[in-house]
Amino acid sequence: MFVLRFLSEVAGALYFFIPAYIANTLPGIFGGGPPLDGGRHFSDRKRLLGDGVTIRGFIVGVTGGTAVGALMGRPIEGFLLSLGALLGDGAGSFLKRRLGIKRGDPAPVLDQLNFVAGALILISFVASVSLDYIIILLVITPFGHLAVNMIGYSLKLKKVPW
Repeated sequence: MFVLRFLSEVAGALYFFIPAYIANTLPGIFGGGPPLDGGRHFSDRKRLLGDGVTIRGFIVGVTGGTAVGALMGRPIEGFLLSLGALLGDGAGSFLKRRLGIKRGDPAPVLDQLNFVAGALILISFVASVSLDYIIILLVITPFGHLAVNMIGYSLKLKKVPW
């Protein structure tokens, strides 16, 4: 009985988070073009976000995740999860630039969970997310993130496998 309940919770958490996963994945496939930060620098003279966070990637990610959310019957949640995921990813890029981590270089944990944190923060304004879901997402997402990136790398959609 416990195993079935556990698997049900895992499936529920993953299903709930599909718009964020889609929003986080699509920019890597369909992004590119002008950077979202417009080439601007922060007070430390380092780029705000860098060339990896693009206008097209942001629009494609939010639009795709929102569309999936709408197909799931949850357009507002889909939008908030998608927007939050990309804001979290952008915040991660901002932090990486401050820490002197170059584009494409790994930042373990930050790379895998920045979008999760952003999505969970934004969705919390309209929905209560159970602690079980949060824990499941924080534990499972890094493995899924790595698997998706390795697939993207093997398909030549990414320059690095992380």
